[in-house]
Amino acid sequence: MSEIQDTYKTLSHPVTEIIFKEKNSKFIGFAYPVQTEEEIKLKLEEVKKLHYSARHWCYAYQIGIEKIKTRANDDGEPNNSAGMPLLGQIQSFGLTNVLVIVVRYFGGVKLGVGGLVSAYKTTAQQTLLEAQIEEKFRMIDFVIQFGYPNMNKVMRLIKEKNLTIRHQEMNETCQIYISVRKKHAQNTIELFENLHEITLKKIDNSQD
Repeated sequence: MSEIQDTYKTLSHPVTEIIFKEKNSKFIGFAYPVQTEEEIKLKLEEVKKLHYSARHWCYAYQIGIEKIKTRANDDGEPNNSAGMPLLGQIQSFGLTNVLVIVVRYFGGVKLGVGGLVSAYKTTAQQTLLEAQIEEKFRMIDFVIQFGYPNMNKVMRLIKEKNLTIRHQEMNETCQIYISVRKKHAQNTIELFENLHEITLKKIDNSQD
């Protein structure tokens, strides 16, 4: 049985204002760690406001961990001359949950499709080379539900197995929310499945 791969690579911090020039055109690269399309929309608006007089604001993103979603946008440049080279660099670096934006100020000299592909690719590459890349774990979220008399038993298990508590609600019926690495999820389920009056439920909003 093959080992479950439960790590992925993303950016630890944004990278902004990486400049590349080609035949009087100026290309400015940005890279952001993102998780949702709403975050992506906000970052695009932010960059457009910052460089409101630019000619193009091209971008690409890849989000998700198991269910991958990608998009490449040429923003008025010839088809596949801008967005796809940006996406290609995200994938070349083996990243996900990343947005790359390249702003172009036109310098009066046309670069041609080949020149554009090269310029956008180079800007994205230089931008990502400046980034700090970190490896993260794929996490699965669970909630442990139990009556208050079972508190000591549950807390002892959590401590013994070094489980990460994210949130807890201590009432007549107690709920403790935990996160575990994907590779340890099945062991965690088995740990709790035969316990009397203690239930473990997977939470549907775990990472994709």
